Amino acid sequence: MRTLVAVVAILLAASADWAAEPGDAKSRLNAIIAEAWEGALADTPLLATAVGDHRYDDKLPDVSPASLERQAQRERGWLQGLRAIDRSALATADRINLDLLALRLDESIHSFGLGAQRLPITSDSGFHTELVRLPEEVPLADLRNYENYLARLRAIPAYFDQQIAWLREGLRAGFTLPRVVLDGYDATIRAHAETTAEGSVFMAPFASFPPGVPEARRERLRAEAREAIGGAVIPAYRRLLEFMTRDYIPGARASIAAAELPNGRPYYAWLVRHYTTLDRTPEEVHRAGLDEVRRIRAEMEAVIKKTGFEGTFAEFLRFLRTDPRFYAKTPEELLERAAWIAKRMDGKLPALFRRFPRQPYGVEPVPADLAPKYTAGRYVGAPLEGTRGGTYWVNTHALESRSLYTLEALTLHEAVPGHHFQIALAKELTDIPAFRRHDYIDAFGEGWGLYSERLGLEVGFYTDPYSDFGRLTYEMWRACRLVVDTGIHAFGWTREKAIDYLASNSALSLHEVTTEIDRYISWPGQALAYKTGEMEIRRLRRLAEDALGERFDVRAFHDALLENGALTLPLLAERIDAFIAKSESEHSSEESP
Repeated sequence: MRTLVAVVAILLAASADWAAEPGDAKSRLNAIIAEAWEGALADTPLLATAVGDHRYDDKLPDVSPASLERQAQRERGWLQGLRAIDRSALATADRINLDLLALRLDESIHSFGLGAQRLPITSDSGFHTELVRLPEEVPLADLRNYENYLARLRAIPAYFDQQIAWLREGLRAGFTLPRVVLDGYDATIRAHAETTAEGSVFMAPFASFPPGVPEARRERLRAEAREAIGGAVIPAYRRLLEFMTRDYIPGARASIAAAELPNGRPYYAWLVRHYTTLDRTPEEVHRAGLDEVRRIRAEMEAVIKKTGFEGTFAEFLRFLRTDPRFYAKTPEELLERAAWIAKRMDGKLPALFRRFPRQPYGVEPVPADLAPKYTAGRYVGAPLEGTRGGTYWVNTHALESRSLYTLEALTLHEAVPGHHFQIALAKELTDIPAFRRHDYIDAFGEGWGLYSERLGLEVGFYTDPYSDFGRLTYEMWRACRLVVDTGIHAFGWTREKAIDYLASNSALSLHEVTTEIDRYISWPGQALAYKTGEMEIRRLRRLAEDALGERFDVRAFHDALLENGALTLPLLAERIDAFIAKSESEHSSEESP
């Protein structure tokens, strides 16, 4: 899971007095974009690896105070340069590039100023869990790859010490995660602290070697790996475990609201704007959520009638949560069901799109060290030129909490036509800058994911009323997020009140309800992106359908939604307005004699 710092600091920088640079507007913009992206790759080596740039595969980020201050200073210089450019002299595509880069720079500067770097963890993951995926995410085809990997392992202690220093600073300032969401958090660290070098997940690449690694070097590499893991990696995880259990968790704050943090109310108001990309207040978001909850509840009641169930809404939820028919008996069964749903949707995609990504994807379980506190599923991307495809993670932990009636909605959201389809397609776009191909704007990406769940209705999914109720449960879940996230962080809701609200309005398992509420407590604002983005996409579709009538082509509409990569919701609305105008113009031309 991305931390806030990782999300808003996607563009870290190198400085120049761009405001004083001569040249035409487009040239100056392109120069800033190019240097910003180069700075991002150099300053964020894990980002570079993730996007397929392997110049920094031997490094980890430098998150020391001096380094982050230098990066912020460089970002300020870039932002000054962007603001000095005459937007009216740019074509539409270039204005979008300018606006998105300026937004990302401004958010990163603001995030650093608010001290968000003091929270590099959430309730279920963090900087230390991100590194556990290194054996799967770095290239390991030749000797140089292995040497880079070993260099990264040796860099882990310094990186962990820098992050621990930020967590310690958070303790001093009262800027911590709430204590209540940290129960069991040590499990995400303990598995890597209480192991041997041979038993560590970091040793996996040395079990066998590709042909590109000379036979004569293999035993030496294994010895170096045992030394690096035993002498650097495991001790680093042990220090982190000791700090978390001895200092951080006992010293974490008792309050749960972001508003209770230092400068908490402006901080949360900024998070609302960041994650929705709209100028909305917590009060406005809360009211919108209540309206959606009422609307979806009426639809859920109608589906219950179709099942023939006789009883109250609460009794129906209890029935769904306890009847064994709705739960897989083995992890393999759950994974096979998810893969079957995904493959069925693969065959339906031509009815919804005209453009498709080339990159494939697979289905795998959520890693065991994350699973107990992790969400039901997630998409994990991959570089286009790498040796693996994207991955749809399905959580097979606590099978009694992983309902089959929500599996269609989950799969359509995380795999196709949701996150894999959208993210892989964006990476293949050739007419936008690299920073946009690899950017992720939550309101757009998560809004698309939730909208994708509903697309199943249009191509033959949710024929079983229980599965349709599962779809509505997932939509209700995201509507409840608008209510509980703002309720917790702005209006003084307790954790128990938030759990009760989500549990009484959706058929999520009680285990999922609890882990989800803890996620919202630890990651303020992010949960607002889903329903906000989906409501805007649905509004734009209605607008296009009304304007174009019988000429409306859902495939063309979806291509227009995705052809620019991730956008803020206001920019997306502008592009759909342009799509409608172009479609109307083309029709008028066809009718002209």
